[in-house]
Amino acid sequence: MTNAATADTQSAYDNHDDIRNAVAKLCEGFQGEYWRKLDREMAYPTEFVKALTESGYLGVLIPEEYGGAGLKISAGAAILEEVHRAGCNAGACHAQMYTMGTVLRHGNDAQKQKFLPGIASGELRLQAFGVTEPTSGTDTSSLKTFARKEGDHYIVNGQKIWTSRAEHSDLMVLLARTTPKEQAAKRTDGLSVFIVDMKAALGNGLTIRPIRTMMNHSTTEVFFDNLKVPAENLIGDEGKGFRYILSGMNAERILISSECIGDAKWFIKKATDYANERAVFGRPIGQNQGIQFPIAKAYASMRAAELMVREAVRQFFPVSCSRWTKRFPWISSLFCLPTCRSNSRRLSPKQSALASKADSISLAESIPRR
Repeated sequence: MTNAATADTQSAYDNHDDIRNAVAKLCEGFQGEYWRKLDREMAYPTEFVKALTESGYLGVLIPEEYGGAGLKISAGAAILEEVHRAGCNAGACHAQMYTMGTVLRHGNDAQKQKFLPGIASGELRLQAFGVTEPTSGTDTSSLKTFARKEGDHYIVNGQKIWTSRAEHSDLMVLLARTTPKEQAAKRTDGLSVFIVDMKAALGNGLTIRPIRTMMNHSTTEVFFDNLKVPAENLIGDEGKGFRYILSGMNAERILISSECIGDAKWFIKKATDYANERAVFGRPIGQNQGIQFPIAKAYASMRAAELMVREAVRQFFPVSCSRWTKRFPWISSLFCLPTCRSNSRRLSPKQSALASKADSISLAESIPRR
């Protein structure tokens, strides 16, 4: 990488020390026992989400004209990394940052005025993303939830699964088919995006069923039974929803990869502290190469992942470089997740704080994010 490219990467990613320090200070009020208690009770971190919202962090990517901070994605990445570096978990609210991008980029002026100010202030939670279905999985073009146009409404029938935070969200971004697949010119055509008012729809054609898992992930099944969605809640053009959803996933990849980096930094620090404090035969175990080498390898992997995400951040906006925003964050997660597991299991299986966070991350790998 040239010096100029390095400078560009630094300017795109590193100028958020004030935000990082403020987030770290906020997280001091939500230490390990707070999260362990939530895990035991399978509860939603209401106080933590409220603190982030009131501080304006969940609206940093929304333009100022709609009540947000109007910052670049590097600011969002810094916030989520610091949350996880402090030992907290942004999984309950990170979708508030990137899901709104579908409205921001593809919604009309009336939709932006209606939804974005409330999302920026936290009055509206847009944290549910209805895409995955039981029979289609990651083959999004084969989803079966169908929205039929009738007058000034669409009538929606179908089912979504692994929809995180549906119980705690005021709005949902829903991807549904509006043209039968066999009638579409391309298999990715005929899919449309809607904003669903969850509170108004619940009990009126919308049913949410929690999926009980071994981790506190707030994931659900969502059923649509002749749900009426106003036609004015169609985002963008009918039939072009697949490309709208894909355009939002690049931001999601970067932000969640930043969380992975924060997790890795947390584990490395905990492992290093423990290696320096734990004494066996009169000396710290950190003086043994069998302990030093895995930590050093973990640190090198974390730094490599961090640089990849920085490059993805730098290339986020140019459409021609979208392939990098897909590739780098995915590779970074491959580096960071083994780092978390290795440092936890090798050094401190009996430390509840370390084991709890490692178990949550390991289980999360098998649960779809949305």
